[in-house]
Amino acid sequence: MAFIQAFCGTRSVGLLIFLNLGTRCFLVCRREPQINLSCHVEGKLAVSDAIPEKDLQHPDHWQNPEDLPASTYDDPPPNPAGGETLIVDHANPDSYPKPSAALKDAGPDDQIFIRPGTYEDRLFISDKPIHLLGAGRHRVQIFSRRSGPMYLQRVPSGRISGITFRYVGSDQHSAINILDSTCTIIHCRATEGILSGVVIYGPQCRPSFLENEVCYNRESGIFCFAGAQPYIAKNTCFGNHHFGLAVRDDGTRPDLIKNLCRNNMLSGILLFHSAQALLLDNICRDNYHWGLVMTPDCTTSPETDQLPHANTLGQNPRGPLVVTHEPLGEIGR
Repeated sequence: MAFIQAFCGTRSVGLLIFLNLGTRCFLVCRREPQINLSCHVEGKLAVSDAIPEKDLQHPDHWQNPEDLPASTYDDPPPNPAGGETLIVDHANPDSYPKPSAALKDAGPDDQIFIRPGTYEDRLFISDKPIHLLGAGRHRVQIFSRRSGPMYLQRVPSGRISGITFRYVGSDQHSAINILDSTCTIIHCRATEGILSGVVIYGPQCRPSFLENEVCYNRESGIFCFAGAQPYIAKNTCFGNHHFGLAVRDDGTRPDLIKNLCRNNMLSGILLFHSAQALLLDNICRDNYHWGLVMTPDCTTSPETDQLPHANTLGQNPRGPLVVTHEPLGEIGR
């Protein structure tokens, strides 16, 4: 029985998990201990807490929002930080008219709650915690014409949830821009970026990006580069013009866990330019090219030949996985 030593990012806590793949095992290192993995059975990885079946059936929930997520609120929940709750409601003159106006008055322990509506705004959060809660990504939209609707720069902590971020301009901007930040973004949506929908970058960038929809962006869905080490789990990336997830550069080491990449115009996941990544339980299907494409200089955990066993990469017209020196050749790069 052979054992493969897994690559481990600097944030890993050292939890060791053995996966039985037929007669072989490999060792992985996880940052998060909640996963419950079982054995490889007839070419499929049995996972007790797999992505729900409804998410495997082209879940364009934001166009047909019948199944609202758990983060949908009619009224603000209690503030876990103990501060005040500032209300944003464009229909109520007694509330803040835009999220950016509430941000100017918010203290480090204050929570901002955004009631349903469409807000033309730009959020720039730098060097302070953020507690920003929308009434639900199907009900709250923040859009911007001249720049990306949300920029995070050295945000040390906090949580953003329940909001759609949409870029509607023509310049090269993303819907969500995250530089050297360590907050959590959950149950949001990033859409219509001219660049990738979400860019995560910088050597101190370690956010948790969880259960979001990233769709219909002009390049890739989520793009990690320049040494970022995020935890990216249970996101759905679909309808993007390039890849669902893309990782670039030596020192960039995301954990990619249980993401669904489907119906993207190139491949599900791209790793290139000496990128490193942990890939486990991701589903890449119905993309136009491959499930996963990578350059030979990339390092993965598990190793390359084990990736189709640890992830579901089938149902892509060119195949599950390819290693190539020119992953962007078909778009002239």
